[in-house]
Amino acid sequence: MEHATTETTKRNSVFWGTEIKEIAGGEPPKILWNKDEYYRLADLGFFNGKRVELIEGEIFVKYNYTEFDEGEYEMSAMSSLHFSGVNVAAEVMREVFKKKYFVSVQCPIDLGESSEPEPDVTIIEGKARDFKNAIPKTAALIIEISDTSLSYDRGKKASLYARAKIEDYWIVNVKDKRLEVYRRPIKDETAFYGFGYGEIRIFTEDDEVSPLAAPAANIKVADILP
Repeated sequence: MEHATTETTKRNSVFWGTEIKEIAGGEPPKILWNKDEYYRLADLGFFNGKRVELIEGEIFVKYNYTEFDEGEYEMSAMSSLHFSGVNVAAEVMREVFKKKYFVSVQCPIDLGESSEPEPDVTIIEGKARDFKNAIPKTAALIIEISDTSLSYDRGKKASLYARAKIEDYWIVNVKDKRLEVYRRPIKDETAFYGFGYGEIRIFTEDDEVSPLAAPAANIKVADILP
């Protein structure tokens, strides 16, 4: 394929992306996409029915992740364990958040020009009808179910959510039967996108945890494990 010219790498280019990012270590440049281009690719059928999400200009295919080199991932179809984990967590959260919030399952949130992740479970203030003209831009709580994606959820996802000022981020660590709770977003130059969490707590099956948005609720960790 021919190299992109200056003209073809402008924002309105669907084939070459909005930005060419130089990568340290002598690797070839990486082409990044913005949301307009991402939507256009979907309209053109580039994803062939696959579920995808846009993370800082990179397009990832969901659901299960296999890590090869540091920071490089391949994803495959959803496992029954992941399916169970998502729906178990959603059921619990619907019991906890009944009035001021609604529970969204694997739907996008708008985290800027180049990021539109689709968290497994998202707790959003308001009602679903409030967002018929625009997708949410923040969340009271985000939960990711990690059966094979733990390093990705701890790394890129955590840094992205911290940068977006998501105050409460949970990872259901399926393999170790634990809940990892990330709070207090802070700047962190060592993190993927320059932000991380200042408070990380690990809860075991016998523990209870309360969401920041529902401090009176005491949720047994065992109840949200698949």
